[in-house]
Amino acid sequence: MRGVIEDLVAAAPLALELPAVLQDDEFAMRFVSAFDVALAPIVATLDDLDAYVDPHLAPADFLDWLATWVGVEFADAWDLPRRRRLVASAVAAYRRDGTPGAIRDAVALATGGAVEVLESGGARWSATPGAALPGSAEASVHVRVTVEDPSRVDVRRVAKLVGAIKPAHIAHTVEVVGP
Repeated sequence: MRGVIEDLVAAAPLALELPAVLQDDEFAMRFVSAFDVALAPIVATLDDLDAYVDPHLAPADFLDWLATWVGVEFADAWDLPRRRRLVASAVAAYRRDGTPGAIRDAVALATGGAVEVLESGGARWSATPGAALPGSAEASVHVRVTVEDPSRVDVRRVAKLVGAIKPAHIAHTVEVVGP
C-alpha cells in the first residue's frame, strides 16, 4: 500500500510556488508544507512510473496487480523471481497462444519441470490416395510434466493454465510424473 513516506523530501516544494508576499508568512509556509508531505509519494511514484510497469523492477505488491493487467494468476508457493519472469513473458506468450510451444513454455515456467506436449495429430489428409487418415478423429492435447517431486505440483492449476492457452475446442489432459 502506498502512502506517506517518512523523511521523503518533495522534489518541487509547493511553498516555492506561492507568491513572494506569502513566502514571508511563516504560517502560510508551514501550511503549504503539509501538502508536500502528502504529495511527495505521489510525485515520486509518477517520476518513477516506468519502473512500476516494468515487471523486473516493480515493487512486489505492485507486481501482483500488474499481473492482473496481463491475465496472469500466481500460485502462492511461487517466489518473486518466478513471478517476475511470468509477468514479463506473458505478453510475448499471447502472440503464440494456442501453439504447443506456448503450452510447453508456460507449463515449464509455472512448474519448473520438463514438459512434453503430445498432440493427437490434427492433420486430416493423406499424401497417399485411399490411405487411412493420420492422427485421431478427436483433436486433443496431452501434457506430461516431469518434476523432482510430483506432489508439489497442483495438477488442477496446471490444467487450468493449459486450458487458458490451448484452443477452446480441443480437449486436454495433464499428467505430472517423477523422474
